[in-house]
Amino acid sequence: MQLKEDTAEALKHFDEIREAVPEITGADTYLTGNTAVFADMNEAVKKDIFRAELIGMPLALIILLLVFRTVTAAVLPLIAGLVSVSVTMGALYFGAALDGAISNFLPNVVTMLGLAVGIDYALFVVSRFREEIARADGHTERAVAVSCATAGKAVIFSGAAVWIGFLAMAMIELPIFKSFSMGGITVVLVSVLAANTLLPALLGMLGPRIDSLPLWGRSAADPVSGQARGAWRKISAFVMARPVVISAAVIALLLLTMLPVKSMKAGIPAAEVLPPSYDSRYGFELLKQAYDERELSPIIVAAELPDAYGTPQSIQAVKTYMDQVRRLPEVHRVESYVSLTRGTAEESADYITRPHIREQLEKYHVVRDRMAAIAVVPKNGDADDATQALVAGLRKMETPGLRTYITGNPPYKLDILQEMKKGIPSVLLFVFITTYIILFAAFRSVILPLKAVVMNVLSLGAGLGIVVRVFQEGAGAGWLGVSHTGSIFALLPILIFCVVFGISMDYEVILLSRIKESYQATGDNELSTAEGLEKTGGMITSAALILAVVVGAFIFTDNEVMKAIGLGLTAAVLLDATVVRILLVPAFMKLLGRANWWSPAWLFPSRKRRDGESFREDPV
Repeated sequence: MQLKEDTAEALKHFDEIREAVPEITGADTYLTGNTAVFADMNEAVKKDIFRAELIGMPLALIILLLVFRTVTAAVLPLIAGLVSVSVTMGALYFGAALDGAISNFLPNVVTMLGLAVGIDYALFVVSRFREEIARADGHTERAVAVSCATAGKAVIFSGAAVWIGFLAMAMIELPIFKSFSMGGITVVLVSVLAANTLLPALLGMLGPRIDSLPLWGRSAADPVSGQARGAWRKISAFVMARPVVISAAVIALLLLTMLPVKSMKAGIPAAEVLPPSYDSRYGFELLKQAYDERELSPIIVAAELPDAYGTPQSIQAVKTYMDQVRRLPEVHRVESYVSLTRGTAEESADYITRPHIREQLEKYHVVRDRMAAIAVVPKNGDADDATQALVAGLRKMETPGLRTYITGNPPYKLDILQEMKKGIPSVLLFVFITTYIILFAAFRSVILPLKAVVMNVLSLGAGLGIVVRVFQEGAGAGWLGVSHTGSIFALLPILIFCVVFGISMDYEVILLSRIKESYQATGDNELSTAEGLEKTGGMITSAALILAVVVGAFIFTDNEVMKAIGLGLTAAVLLDATVVRILLVPAFMKLLGRANWWSPAWLFPSRKRRDGESFREDPV
């Protein structure tokens, strides 16, 4: 079935198109193909957002209630997260109206990140405010000012770390990455603004009443109990007493989890991103059973002919080209309009120029004027390395008398993969270098930013390894409702890298900020590390759990891509907030000692010196 409208217009009227398709007596009909898949994806997006919020929001509220133990304090981060998502969705609506359509996946990603990041940032600010309001004996203005100057400033640095990843996405010249870049930058910007404007305003209105409506008995001002704080100090002491053993064990565990990444195979799925309950996916599976899958997605050669398609000169040029292509070892079959006839070019021209033959050829868009379509059926599937080599060979082939353009599904997928591979080095360099510069500016240390980058790569690689194990190799796929296809959606590694790298930096900035405050006051590296973990360990773990339930809720949606993003982000963030922040960071802080805080004296001449150590007066 051919549509008169382009895909964007057809999607607007797809329900009408679906209804207009006549039923076949005694048979079931299913609409599939790219337009049908896009329409079903749009439906899945709407259902997925509602389902994910239905799962994630109540769980996030339960965690916040356990953290703060008061309803008032627990509700504030939810308000910030919902405002971040709502404002971003509105901004993207107008952005799409000005710049064209956005990716099908972007609303899900914005909802996922807006809730997760918005709630996390608000959690940090509210936690610090509760500490300060207790310390300031109810002096609200001072508590708000200190919270903004410390936690609010850390949130800005954290947001900058996340922006880096989304800015890097724009370096890949593909619309989907441009779309994700725009959405990610917007939602993080709105979340940072909400944490530093809306939230302080609400806190200023509430003041000491932030602890009203306690869940049980009298509410503690500090979100982490004294007993819990003591546990974090004990963990820190335990780790720093045996840093070499723990560092080696944690790094070995992360490297082992990362191993599947070595065999990762990137692909570009279509209907496979949807479950079989959708018509387009089920119809696609039926087509694969009934027909040779290679025939369903051939390589299409758009040939510009030397003359009108019915002339002997053009026919001979096409025949010569087809014979040349047939001799390639990766080719199964070649077909074009000249396949209708045998004989010389003149005899073929006589047949093809007959009015009824010409009418049929042009009706099915096989030829037109001086253009012709040539179908090349490869011996292997469209994602096979041999097929990709065939596409590259066709593009390099000498074609006397013709100008050829290689298109169709296999070249389309190859072009996307090549564009991503071309952009990956720039993305990595930009993220690593910019992150290092921002952290160096924040902590004025040469070693700490480098250590943070290495640790983030470990947790990120481990999370990606889990995604490969499930979605490519099929481990636990049945339990998660995943129909693995033997490959990973090519955009996933880049998306997970850019997002997780930034979010991991959130926790790094929050932890190191508190360590730095203590170090400036005491000059004791071990004591500062213990106090930093004591003050932020519970908060970082709670933030990671909130992010995990909000993002992890997308594992149980219908879209395979969102399932993979949800699993990858959840696994990487939980690993980062547990084994990396709780075990690896204290171990390395102990091993490196004073070297953690070293930087050339000529870079920061304003530093004061105390007990032989360098300090800054202004904490991050």
